[in-house]
Amino acid sequence: MNQTIIQEHSGLNQFYAKVYAFVGIGIALSAIVSALMLTTFQDLLVQLMINARIWLIVTGIVEVALVIFASGLAVKNSPATFPIFLLYSAINGFSLSFIVSLYLPGTVLTAFISSAALFFVMAIVGVVIKKDLSGIGRALIAALFGLILAMVVNIFLNSDLMDYIISIVMVLVFAGLIAWDNQKIRYVYEESDGQVATGWAISLALSLYLDFINLFLSFLRIFGRDD
Repeated sequence: MNQTIIQEHSGLNQFYAKVYAFVGIGIALSAIVSALMLTTFQDLLVQLMINARIWLIVTGIVEVALVIFASGLAVKNSPATFPIFLLYSAINGFSLSFIVSLYLPGTVLTAFISSAALFFVMAIVGVVIKKDLSGIGRALIAALFGLILAMVVNIFLNSDLMDYIISIVMVLVFAGLIAWDNQKIRYVYEESDGQVATGWAISLALSLYLDFINLFLSFLRIFGRDD
């Protein structure tokens, strides 16, 4: 009996490690691409910044399409899921370079450390908490859509206060989603009796990757108000 429990925990831990390996690869690739744009290809970035809004819109549309495409491939456990995930991470790194270039290095570092720390804490919460977070997760998704609508409205209002409030609420929403997405890793593993396809692992990793990136961007807006 004890041996079975130990094996189950070992298998779950290995699955967590697999998911987080994909998360780490995605974040690292985005960071590398962004860093290259800010250093080696800085002249190109300066030229592209002239039409930054157009580039951000184009990459945004491509990224949404890739997320939908990757999610569909993940369900089918297609071998193409991982390359699409890498492509998405690279393109996101490209678009992040436009945003990061607007802030001081110290602000970027502070936002990254804050994001990593909060991500770690909420990931632990999601792993150890026994309460089912599904209801809270669905509520947070609904709140996220409301926040996106508020961000669109604020494009026209251009209110610094509204942007600040949205950013704070975004931090709270994505903190909750990080806990929920970590709990889903355990649920997926248990429901599949430990036989989880790689596609599902990448899909879960994509959710956590998006949580982290959006958490980072929210902190960046909060800390960078005076930049």
